[in-house]
Amino acid sequence: MRKGCFLILLLCLYLCLPSYAYAQTVISLADALEKGIENNLNLKKSLIDLEAAGNSANKLWSEVFPTISGSLGGSYSSPLFSGPLVAANDGFNLSASLGINLTLNAGIPYSMKNIKLAYQARLLSYEDARNQLGIQITKSFYSLIADRDNLALLADVLNLAQMQYDRNQVAFINGLVGELPLMQSRLSMENARYNLSAAKSAYATRTGDFLVQLGIAQDTDAALEGKIEITKFEADTEQLIKDNLSRRPDIVSKRHEIERLENAQKQAVFSTKAPSLRLETNWNSRRFDPFTDTFSGSATLSIPIDPWIPGTSRNQSVQNTKNAIDKARLDLKSAEDAATAQIRSLAANLRNSWDSIEIARLSLSVAERGNELTQLGFRNGTVDSLKLEDARNNLAAARQRLLQSELSYFNMILDISAALNIGWKDLMK
Repeated sequence: MRKGCFLILLLCLYLCLPSYAYAQTVISLADALEKGIENNLNLKKSLIDLEAAGNSANKLWSEVFPTISGSLGGSYSSPLFSGPLVAANDGFNLSASLGINLTLNAGIPYSMKNIKLAYQARLLSYEDARNQLGIQITKSFYSLIADRDNLALLADVLNLAQMQYDRNQVAFINGLVGELPLMQSRLSMENARYNLSAAKSAYATRTGDFLVQLGIAQDTDAALEGKIEITKFEADTEQLIKDNLSRRPDIVSKRHEIERLENAQKQAVFSTKAPSLRLETNWNSRRFDPFTDTFSGSATLSIPIDPWIPGTSRNQSVQNTKNAIDKARLDLKSAEDAATAQIRSLAANLRNSWDSIEIARLSLSVAERGNELTQLGFRNGTVDSLKLEDARNNLAAARQRLLQSELSYFNMILDISAALNIGWKDLMK
C-alpha cells in the first residue's frame, strides 16, 4: 500500500514538473537586448551590406587587375568548284585568341581610399543602427517595468477599497453607517477593479508587442526582471560636448563625406589631367598550328589636353568637385552646431526633470500623510466616505506621478547618452 502511494506521488510530481519548469520566461534587460539585436531584420540586412563593403575593401587589388578576354571559334568552308588547290582549304577551321588589357592612371590610389571609406561608412551606419535599437529596446523595457509597478499600485488601491467596503458592510449591519456610504464605498471598489482590469489588458498588449520585437512568440508567458533605479545626474555639459561631440555618428559621417569628396577630387584631377598608360597583349592561333600563331603587344601613353583648358566640360567637372567639398564642410559645421544645441537642451531638461522628481516625492509624502489622517478621521466619524475616497485617489495619483517622473528622467538620460554616443551606464558613472 505504501509503495503504491509512493508511486502515485512520483507520478504526480512528474506530471506537474513541466508546468513549473516552463511556467514563465523571465527576461532581463540584457536578455532583451541580446534577443532584440539578434532577431532584428533591418540589422540583418544592414549586416549583409556591411559584409559586401568589407569584401570590396579586402580586395583592393581588383582595382588594378587587368582585363582578360579570350575567344574560341570554329568555321566550316566548302568550295563551289573542285580542284586540288581549292580542296586543300575544304573542311573545319578552328581559331583561338587571348588578350590582356591593363590601364593605369594616377587616380587609382584615391579610388582605393574611397572603397575603404565606403566600408567604414557602412560599419558606422551598422553600429549606429545597433545602438539606436538598443536604446529603443531599453526604453520599451523600462516603460513596461513602470507599467508593471503601476499595476501593483492599482492593486493596492483595489485592496484598500475592498477593505473599506468590507468595513462599511460590517458597520452598516451594526447600524453605524448609512446606506449611502456603503453604496459609495462599493462604487469606489468597482472603479478600482475596472481601472486595474483595464491596466492589465493594456500591459498584456504592450508586453506582447515587445516580445514580438524581440523575436519571441507573442503569447509567451513572460515576466520582466528589473526595476527603475534613479540617481541624480550631475556633469559638466560643456566638457561632455568637448569630449564626445566628435564621436557622434552623424558628425563622423560628415567628416567621412568630406574625406570621400577630397579623394574624389584628387581622383578626378589625376584621372582627367594626368597621363595614363595602357598595356595590351594579344595572342591568336588558327588551326592550333604554332607556326601560324601570332603574338602582339602595345603600350600607349595618353596625355589629355582639353581638361587643362578652362571652360571645357572636363575642366568644369574637376572644378565642381571643389564646390562639393565646400558645401560638405558647411554641412559639417551645421551638424556640429545642431548637435551642440541638442545636448545643451537635453541637459537643461534633465535638470528640470530632477526638480519634477523631488516635487513628486514631496507630493507623495503629503498624500500619504493626508490619507492616514483621513482614515483616522473616518474611523472617528469626522470625515465622510467621499473625502476618504478622494484621499485614497490622491495617494494613488501621487504614486503614479512619481513613477512617471522617474521614467521620464531615465528616458532623458538615454536620450542624452545617445546624443553623446555614450552608453547610459558609462554616462552615469
